[in-house]
Amino acid sequence: MDWDLAVQHPIVQQAGTYAQQGSQIALTWLMSPAAWSQFATLVVAYLLAVLVARRVRKPFSGMLTPRDGASDPLSRARGFLVSGVPLLLPLLAYLLSGIGEQVIRSVFGSGDIIAFGKRLFLLLAARVLVRDMVADPFLKLLGRYVLLPVMALYTVGLLDPLADRLNATMISLGNISFSVMALLRGVIAGAILFWLGRWSNDQSATYINRQEDMRPATRQLAAKAAELVIFGVAFLLLMNIMGVPLTSLAVLGGAIGVGLGFGLQKIASNYISGVILLLEGQATVGDYVELDNGEAGTIVKTTARAMILETFDGRWIVVPNEDFITTRVINYSDQGSANRYEVPFSVHYDTDINRVPEIIEAAVSRHPSVLQDPEPPDCELRGFGDSGIDFCVEFWVNGIDDGKNRYSSDVLFLIWNALKQHDIEIPYPHRVIEMRHAAAAE
Repeated sequence: MDWDLAVQHPIVQQAGTYAQQGSQIALTWLMSPAAWSQFATLVVAYLLAVLVARRVRKPFSGMLTPRDGASDPLSRARGFLVSGVPLLLPLLAYLLSGIGEQVIRSVFGSGDIIAFGKRLFLLLAARVLVRDMVADPFLKLLGRYVLLPVMALYTVGLLDPLADRLNATMISLGNISFSVMALLRGVIAGAILFWLGRWSNDQSATYINRQEDMRPATRQLAAKAAELVIFGVAFLLLMNIMGVPLTSLAVLGGAIGVGLGFGLQKIASNYISGVILLLEGQATVGDYVELDNGEAGTIVKTTARAMILETFDGRWIVVPNEDFITTRVINYSDQGSANRYEVPFSVHYDTDINRVPEIIEAAVSRHPSVLQDPEPPDCELRGFGDSGIDFCVEFWVNGIDDGKNRYSSDVLFLIWNALKQHDIEIPYPHRVIEMRHAAAAE
């Protein structure tokens, strides 16, 4: 039964035409010594690469494997190279097939098949790189959905036609015009640049924070400056890669200026206030501060927009940097300076009050955290209350009377024990009730 291609559906006709062309190419390859030579060269190159990779893999791994527990940069680099041992096979195959291509082209004048094989070996190397060597989740995602598809298009020879098509498709935004290819290149390059920026910022911040001879505020300011420089350079490189002239960003800069004027005043104000705080060093990480509204806590983190306070009960309070500039803030720490506290108490009216200051001052001085300089404990008579005579003891400590230290609680225990030891009574309220109606009835 004869099968007439001309009467079939157009799609079937197109598929049949491609099948005929493929069969003709395959037949040409089967009958061509150049094609056979290229196929044979690829097979020999692959087998030779397998043999060499097996021979060098073990000594190569033993030479690069870092010591157990080593975490220095050189050891991490050696560990990364060890993870790339599977790359030896495709890279050796690529190198050997390249040598064979030069020989084949010099003999037969063609080498399309072996060139395709080279690109295939390169695709396998990219797959091994993404699967075995890359550990960062973002880079692995980028390799899986960007690098491997691009390498697949390059292998089958479709990368250049697709790139030409994308370069010819233009997008216009106002007075800025760029191609779809430039947009894709910018997205990919931007992702890589800002990942590198984040990594570089983490490394620089770690290095700066290890400089113990620098003041904490100076370290934070240096880290912020390094962050600004790193991401500024990344942005300029991205604009250059996308082919966007910097003069065309004038309109964008004007729009940003308008946005700052209308909607981003607080953000700009907080950022500038944060820079001022770092320059002045009036409040930094580790300081215990009390805000104008009564909230208090230890500064545990500073950001470009706010400072994070941790209270005694573990809550975090986000305080805008502007509040530290425009409102009254009490800093109790100031890098470890002493602070004075006072504890009130009362004694009974029958007490010889001339004995009380000496007893209480001696008792409070026994506390290991109470300082004698700038002043020793001082017990003062404050007044005559309804139920007893009011005293107050003032003392200095090198720290904060917070949930961890509890200096006031310890001092109250000392006062209680000292008064009991000297038979001094602590008063409590007394009330006299007259029953007038009951007396009249009698």
